[in-house]
Amino acid sequence: MTAINTVLGAVDSSQLGFTLMHEHLLAASAGIPRDFPELLGSNFMDRIVAELIRAKQGGVDTIVDATTPDLGRDVEVMAEASRRSGVNIIACTGWWLDIPRFFQGLSANQFAQIFVREIKEGISGTNIKAGIIKAASDAGGVTSMEERVLRGVARAHLETGVPVTLHSYSPGRVGEQQLRVLEEEGVNLARVKMDHSNDTTDVAYLTKLLEKGCYLGLDRYPGGGVTPIERTRTMRALMEAGYADRLLPSHDWVIVHIAGEGWEQAQAAREQYNPHGYLYFKNVVLPWLKEMGVSPATLDRLCVYGPQKFFEGAAS
Repeated sequence: MTAINTVLGAVDSSQLGFTLMHEHLLAASAGIPRDFPELLGSNFMDRIVAELIRAKQGGVDTIVDATTPDLGRDVEVMAEASRRSGVNIIACTGWWLDIPRFFQGLSANQFAQIFVREIKEGISGTNIKAGIIKAASDAGGVTSMEERVLRGVARAHLETGVPVTLHSYSPGRVGEQQLRVLEEEGVNLARVKMDHSNDTTDVAYLTKLLEKGCYLGLDRYPGGGVTPIERTRTMRALMEAGYADRLLPSHDWVIVHIAGEGWEQAQAAREQYNPHGYLYFKNVVLPWLKEMGVSPATLDRLCVYGPQKFFEGAAS
């Protein structure tokens, strides 16, 4: 078994239970919860905790919060939410797409150093340690700046053994570029998760990624563009090809956003769009998969066996 960093300390990988591998408690900018909490709407902390308690009562044990500093990461919010809800929360280090202009001169090694510190020592002056490392590229492919971050992520992974999660643009097959950089850095692709893979129905592309050894984050539920049922049919096709244990379903769902003056109406619209919150996969997608003929044994392993083996670095 493997010790996994959560915001309340290390837990054994065997204790992760039902795990959602890409979610967000909140999405904002760095410092917002501390400096301008009113921009998150009233009682934002209570709203986060209530959603997590609902998820816990519905059978969710662990959530990977994929929020980087440029998405408003606040590990003290995560820690309070975890304590009050009983849900394990794994924080990430790394970077998303909003790389500050002041970072333009940083090297891959400098990025690696700060990521390693957040894994080994703690984040934002706390002893809360990251349990996963994130890099990102989107429709424009891997830019030169994003490549430096990605190489920094690779080097931090090689030093710490903490796995890698990648924001990617599946319709443009950007994952191929990202994996190529990681391979150049000597990363074992079995320690890599390619996120937002269900933004495409191109099974041939997704199979090619799986053949390289990585995991796929099928984490856009309900999602837009590709319908939820199309996403689920793609998942079923990949299961039939023998990859069930390397598919990591989730939602990429955000509980609390920066709120405009009409935040209550916006919140109500989001709740109407997805009344299940973090339980959408359990409540909607698992029954679809059952109707599609997926075996009960396979369904029981989804979100349990794959996440555990991904964090352990074990062959699935």
